[in-house]
Amino acid sequence: MEAARSGSVATLLPDGRVLIAGGYGGVVDQALSSAELYDPATGRFSPTGNLTEERSDATATLLADGRVLIAGGDLLTGGVLASAELYDPATGTFRPTGSMDPASPRDGASAIRLNDGRVLILGGSQLTNTAELYNPATGSFTSAASMASQRSGFTATLLPDGRVLIAGGWGVVAGNAVGLASAELYEP
Repeated sequence: MEAARSGSVATLLPDGRVLIAGGYGGVVDQALSSAELYDPATGRFSPTGNLTEERSDATATLLADGRVLIAGGDLLTGGVLASAELYDPATGTFRPTGSMDPASPRDGASAIRLNDGRVLILGGSQLTNTAELYNPATGSFTSAASMASQRSGFTATLLPDGRVLIAGGWGVVAGNAVGLASAELYEP
């Protein structure tokens, strides 16, 4: 790769290339704004535009139109972001889009594109049970129903009927961080 990174996001683009963005650099707590593309046809990495903000542990979701929504994450200073941006593979650039609720910044959250094209973003390492929906048509976020449990590090899977299965992760029970065996469904 062009840069050492961990905690980055990777997204398969419609043309077969892979966008790899942000993350921590060679030094822990050094968040990156750089991004690169992997081309499986050539086996090579090449730089692309930079994120508008340094971020690691963000979410990345391919939108129906081929753009990529990158939301939340950690800052270099250790703060958590509520901002989001869009990557356009046609131009190789990132640009800001609407922000999530500033009272619920997210890192280590889960995100999934729903059948109607909106993106559900939920939970995160701040151990929140809140969720938000991103609407690509308006570039804005709105609140969604909260999860029953506070979660981080969980899976979110789109089911054939359009519901989302949210399973596992970790939460806090009686003041202790514990693995969760619970699951719940989100009904759009």
